[in-house]
Amino acid sequence: MAKHVSETPATQWLKQKKVSYTEHPYDYVDHGGTAESSKQLGVPEHEVVKTLVMQDENGKGLVVLMHGDCKTSTKNLARQIGRKQVEPCKPDVAQKNSGYLVGGTSPFGLRKDMPVYVESSILALPKIWINGGRRGFLVGIDPQVLITELGAQPVECALPQ
Repeated sequence: MAKHVSETPATQWLKQKKVSYTEHPYDYVDHGGTAESSKQLGVPEHEVVKTLVMQDENGKGLVVLMHGDCKTSTKNLARQIGRKQVEPCKPDVAQKNSGYLVGGTSPFGLRKDMPVYVESSILALPKIWINGGRRGFLVGIDPQVLITELGAQPVECALPQ
């Protein structure tokens, strides 16, 4: 019996935009990351997308959507988006900017309006699993939603993990 997950700002946002999605709860494990969720849900880690809250040299927030099994080259990202520097936010800053707990950050229904960048190869996948706004909860969606509804800009900054 699948666990029912109560609404999150992310699922409210998806419903408001009339985006179809599937719910995939799993048992959250501290520091388990996408390896843990992909193992529990039986999906390739490459198709699990992590939501990373970062900031530029002026402390302006931005969101990067990356394959679960890849790292982000902040150098390449900064160059592609015309910034001097990009670095991950500290957890408390990420939480303040996104409105979500670290480990449960979704790109949907963010507290602050931030530009969203997506690793371009994610858009070629038939379906992605991405955080649904709480720890231990992914939603399955068509990756094109990232462009059509979020206005995500494709970038190429993936590095092997």
